[in-house]
Amino acid sequence: MWDDAVLQQIAADMVRRARDGGALAVLPSALVYRAGVHVYTGEFTSAAALLEEADAITAATGYTPMKYHSLTLAAWRGVPGAAIELIDAAAADGLAKGEGRLIGVSGFTAAVLFNGLGRYQQALEAAQKCCEYEDLGFHGWCLFELIEAAVHVGDLDSAGAALPRLEQRAGSSGTEWGLGAVAAARALLTTDEHAEQLFVEALERLQAAHIGPHVARPRLSYGEWLRRANRRTDARTQLGQAYEQFTRMGAEAFAERARRELIVTGEKVRKQPVSSGDGLTAQEAQVARLAAAGHTNVQIGAQLFISAHTVEWHLRKVFVKLGITSRRQLRDAALSG
Repeated sequence: MWDDAVLQQIAADMVRRARDGGALAVLPSALVYRAGVHVYTGEFTSAAALLEEADAITAATGYTPMKYHSLTLAAWRGVPGAAIELIDAAAADGLAKGEGRLIGVSGFTAAVLFNGLGRYQQALEAAQKCCEYEDLGFHGWCLFELIEAAVHVGDLDSAGAALPRLEQRAGSSGTEWGLGAVAAARALLTTDEHAEQLFVEALERLQAAHIGPHVARPRLSYGEWLRRANRRTDARTQLGQAYEQFTRMGAEAFAERARRELIVTGEKVRKQPVSSGDGLTAQEAQVARLAAAGHTNVQIGAQLFISAHTVEWHLRKVFVKLGITSRRQLRDAALSG
């Protein structure tokens, strides 16, 4: 529905009712849904905390851990090693179980990740696969990913074919979020000066909807368009703001994409550390310390009275938070610290 107000209300009510009723079977789903809202608003730290709580409950009760918004958060954070591994594992799990939605969301999150990394051909292929069937939860969002990737690789036929489908869905919502997304997509496909008007419209509408990452995205595209038009001063303004927004929320890949564009304009940009989410929890710090010391997952689990599977889960989160992808890097980080 592209309605941020309804999204916020549903998420808040789900968590409140589950907590008030002590409904442990329902609470993880409610927490994950609420985490997804925080991802959409660029509050990655809050999303990570809720996902952590949901995973702790599912691990304690024996339910299968939720994956959908863990994938979304990893894609937006944009640490390729951790995100690709998580997305590939989810896609394989979806195929094994015949779970179409998991396969679809894997394609959507891969498209977000690769668009952030500037790997547009891979983003296009992932988005096209995702859009082969219509999932009510994320099909419209993936159409936007498809359009951006297709424009960047010069496949204007694919982008042009996707635009009416996005207009039909997001445009008919009548919301600032939906109309802003349509304006941003139209701007990407517009080759004349009218593109600037569309970018400005997209920014105004999306700012009103309080959808953080989706404000920074068209700002980045606007800056890229201004640079190509040789309006370097204006481009630096938009790209600089996009870089700051992505860095602040912890969207590492998109932040780096904005930084590269700034450098092309002649701006000297020192790479800033992104706010990659929460610091390590007490248990994550224990797991990280033992793993850095060379202990296996089984040994760590025995010391901390948790399963080896839970140890692996904690380590994946440690890697994402520290921006690393291996135990060797974890040992190096421990030595340097």
